[in-house]
Amino acid sequence: MASDQPKLVCRGIWKIFGAGGKGLLAPDGGRPSGADLRAAGAVGAVRDVNIEVHAGEIFVIMGLSGSGKSTLVRCLSRLIEPTAGDILFNGENLLAASEARMIEIRRHSMGMVFQHFALLPHLTVIGNVAFPLEIQGIDRARREERARRMIELVGLAGKEHVFPRELSGGQQQRVGIARSLAVEPELWFLDEPFSALDPLIRREMQDEFLRLQSVLKKTIVFITHDFDEAIRLADRIAIMKDGEIVQAGTPEDLVLSPATPYVAEFTRSVARAKVVKVASLMRGLDGAAPKISISDRAAVAEAAPLFANGADTLAVTDGEGRAVGLLDRAAVVDVMMRG
Repeated sequence: MASDQPKLVCRGIWKIFGAGGKGLLAPDGGRPSGADLRAAGAVGAVRDVNIEVHAGEIFVIMGLSGSGKSTLVRCLSRLIEPTAGDILFNGENLLAASEARMIEIRRHSMGMVFQHFALLPHLTVIGNVAFPLEIQGIDRARREERARRMIELVGLAGKEHVFPRELSGGQQQRVGIARSLAVEPELWFLDEPFSALDPLIRREMQDEFLRLQSVLKKTIVFITHDFDEAIRLADRIAIMKDGEIVQAGTPEDLVLSPATPYVAEFTRSVARAKVVKVASLMRGLDGAAPKISISDRAAVAEAAPLFANGADTLAVTDGEGRAVGLLDRAAVVDVMMRG
């Protein structure tokens, strides 16, 4: 469950590729148009982005290829230097931090997982997971003990001494996730981590990701171009187009109240039942909870099959498994019938 306290705040972030990019921001009050950029031979990869990511939130940034989402996430960690703006992490402006300070933050407070697993082929699973801890100077016994805990957490216990080439794609990605978690990051960046996987393995990894988040409650910025993946994982979604965020909100906000024709087209084929959460439909408890239950974070589409045995009401549970409300068959049918 996300808190109201922002962990990461971005204000007016620009990344302009091309000579004199910073100088282009002044003439037009800080917002040069696409035509201005093209005339100067520049590319506005990220344009005036303003977002807040709350502690414990899964914040998904999505868009088509070339929309600027991967450039933005690299700006957030200063792997790419923004042209202008402010990035506040726990209140500290990262753009004012020295390179030495940024290295310290990346080593101790940020975790990163990318589409390509980038495992070190000459190291075993435990060697790969422990590697960032070795870079931190942690002694071998402590780093291997922590690495074993992360390996067990991602479901690879018993594979500690296997090499990456002996693992499946999904297992390799689990190693990448375990390695990024080994530093116990406050902020976790994932850039299309599952897009190279087969559909069935991808679904399994999404399940694993949600399980891990239920345990770890990290603050997560997750990049994807797959709207089905986004609505399954996200607390909130920001949709990017041509370097700009055109709308940010909950999955329900985007599907039920698109702010622009682009967002409407982007979400047009998504069924309401896949995005409306059980929490939006539940009513209060009025006695003993039914035996059959569903999570308040589940989509209505996941709840529908549970009524197949004739039940009229389901118990709704929170992240701790406590009954917090009731879901009626009629409410689910109404959403399903509206498409």
